[in-house]
Amino acid sequence: MSKISQPNSTPGVNGISVIHTQAHARGLQQVPQLVPAGPGEEAKPGSQQAEQKKLAHDRNSDGYRQRRERNNMAVKKSRLKSKQKAQDTLQRVNQLKEENERLEAKIKLLTKELRVLKDLFLEHAHNLADNVQSISTENTTADAAQFRTVDRHVCEISNLHKK
Repeated sequence: MSKISQPNSTPGVNGISVIHTQAHARGLQQVPQLVPAGPGEEAKPGSQQAEQKKLAHDRNSDGYRQRRERNNMAVKKSRLKSKQKAQDTLQRVNQLKEENERLEAKIKLLTKELRVLKDLFLEHAHNLADNVQSISTENTTADAAQFRTVDRHVCEISNLHKK
């Protein structure tokens, strides 16, 4: 009967211990596991630690300074562009407010003008109706008088023919 031995720990890279399991003849594979190297330390992927070391080293290089300068200029440009856009928007808002006030004043003026013209039209229409009615009344009176005159003449002619 074969027996699996206890896992043994080998010091790994960057403070990470890798635990190996010894296998017997049945073909168990080794399974690496990441565990903190010491108490209270967190396991960090190797690439992250390498990146931090590289950044610390790069901060002293000319390339790093140039990249930072370009980035700072880009940030400054972006902020200026954003500020300009906000100013343009504010200016457009003010223009639209002024135009709105002008249009509202024009609406009031045109409404007042419409009211005056409407009143004039109604006054003229009433006067016209009164004139038509008086002319119609005069014509009716004249027509009635003429009708009576014609009627008398017809009666007289009728009477003459009867005789």
